[in-house]
Order: sequence, then structure tokens, then C-alpha cells
Amino acid sequence: MALFSKCLSKTDIGKRLSVPSKSLKYFPLSGEHHAVDFKVKDENGRVWTFRCYTRRKKHLKPALTKGWREFVCSKKLEIGDKVEFCKEDEEGAGTGARYCVKVKKVVRVFGAALGHVPIVLPH
Repeated sequence: MALFSKCLSKTDIGKRLSVPSKSLKYFPLSGEHHAVDFKVKDENGRVWTFRCYTRRKKHLKPALTKGWREFVCSKKLEIGDKVEFCKEDEEGAGTGARYCVKVKKVVRVFGAALGHVPIVLPH
């Protein structure tokens, strides 16, 4: 089940991934905690640990922090690339991952974005 997809911005690449507020309900946050670590499996089967963080105030503004920059660097993500987060039907075949992430690289011709193509990089 797809949770959300997003074209990456400068902040998403350089600091943290801003998560759409409407997608917050899919992450394992409880009312008393404003951050939770969770496992995500990529298209190569590698499991990543991300932290979903929200502010303690009225406007939660969820974001993925811990582990996100390592993922960005490993996948060589750039502004305009797209990520899609999904929920696994079962806990990822013994990995403990309940979520998956798919990356699509932006295709540019003469600087114009024409679309996105999936990538599969070696582990």
C-alpha cells in the first residue's frame, strides 16, 4: 500500500525529508512521543533505520531525520528525484521492516524534467 511519494527538494536532500502531514497516521508514533525509529526496506532488499520526528507543538511538521542523509548519499539522490514510501503487507521477510521505499531518478533533457525512472543500485 502506497503511503506517499514526493519529489525531493533542496532541504530533503541536504537535511531531512519533510513528510506530508496527512501521511503521519501511517507511522508508529504514539501520543506521548514525538520521535520513533522504524525500519524501511529499499528496492535492493537493504534495510534502513529512519527516525520519524514531529514537533511537540500544534503544527507537527513530520520529517525523517536519523538515517535519511545516509540513504540520500548512498542512492546519490538529487533535487527532483522521487521517493515513494509503502507499507509492507507483512513484516519484510524476517527483516522487521514494515515499510518499503522506492527511488526514481529524474530524467532531464536539456535541463527539462521529462519524468522519472526507477533505479536499482548494487548493495
